[in-house]
Amino acid sequence: MARRALILVEGHAMDTGLLYVQAAQRLGLHPIVVSAESTQCDYLATEGIEAIRVDTKDLGALIRECSRLSTTYDIAGITSAEESLYATVGKLCRYFDLSGPNPASIEQCCDKFAQRQLLARAGVSVPAYRLAENARDVETAALNIGLPVILKPAVGTCSIGVRLCRDDDELAEHMTYLLGGDHIWHSSPRMLVEEFAIGPQYTAHIMGNEVIGSTAADFGPPPHFFYREFAFPALLTDDEHERIVDVSLRCLRALGLGWGPTNIELRWTERGPVVIEVNPRLAGAPDPQLVQLAYGVDLVTEHVKLVIGDQWNLRKRQSQTAAVRFLVPDSDGILDWIDGHSRAAALSGVAEVKLYVESKTPIVRKGDYRDTIAHVIAASQGLAQTEAILQRAVDLIDWSITPFPNRPS
Repeated sequence: MARRALILVEGHAMDTGLLYVQAAQRLGLHPIVVSAESTQCDYLATEGIEAIRVDTKDLGALIRECSRLSTTYDIAGITSAEESLYATVGKLCRYFDLSGPNPASIEQCCDKFAQRQLLARAGVSVPAYRLAENARDVETAALNIGLPVILKPAVGTCSIGVRLCRDDDELAEHMTYLLGGDHIWHSSPRMLVEEFAIGPQYTAHIMGNEVIGSTAADFGPPPHFFYREFAFPALLTDDEHERIVDVSLRCLRALGLGWGPTNIELRWTERGPVVIEVNPRLAGAPDPQLVQLAYGVDLVTEHVKLVIGDQWNLRKRQSQTAAVRFLVPDSDGILDWIDGHSRAAALSGVAEVKLYVESKTPIVRKGDYRDTIAHVIAASQGLAQTEAILQRAVDLIDWSITPFPNRPS
């Protein structure tokens, strides 16, 4: 009998790809990663994972490779941790008659302008917005909406290219960055100019049509939008939770989602929950780890079960509060050393300390998730205790950066 395999299209999405590989192995599956750059995932060699180099933007090439693999393996499912490839995964699943997402729904959801239109038509509260394709469009939109505004690419992830523009100078500066050749566009330049919705930020984690819970998010200083901390579950009143559940389910209906994982980012404003973005995928690491530490629900494993046609189980098994703190340097330069992580990891209540960089690494801050050099995860019976554990751990970690020659520190 042929061995059952899970095909993972690209396996390097932050740390989430490794979580999918490990989940597949726990379920008795043989994970196979197909990637445009099969050697870029360090864990593939470390874990001895089969990796095949394929142009993952070429649907025909993926079909041919999966067809070839099907002569050796029983392909139980195909999935990805990459949002940009999730529609392709849906098309592959339909071709091979496997369970998967609706590619048309994923494609329209990944276009933030199309997503905004569909949500607004369905009566979902979203920030005021305008589409812009050039500098004049941006200036006109900002004038109509009123500063401050958010200026960001209409297609993209991980807050890359997203900036709060508080005055005309910041607007002009970010326009120049986006349109002047520094930002990498994977399609024609299209930008969203949006109202800056003010209020606490939350992310609702959904599997199918079930809202598992919400994460409270804390950002670093403006004008950028990189995360400083997540805590799960968020401290919400029953009414706030129910309103987030209601708006989340309305988003799913408006966008034709409801198969598999979704995460919805929103802010709680004076007019209640305002949807910032709907992401038709599982939130990236370390969100799944927080949910597992807090509730005992392994969202990655449950997603893989759905992918291969098994019955999932989202039942809450425990009740804790888990949180992650991201460490971000305050200057550019060469990282001389980073230390204290082993002592931090040994503290009671600390679940993980992970370094993203090594000594002698050049540090060039970009104003998004790529600035992070480490994270610490902790869990306990309550938020205050978890925060205290995190702070003790973070206080033990230190580093030194030597500024680049002839550059301001």
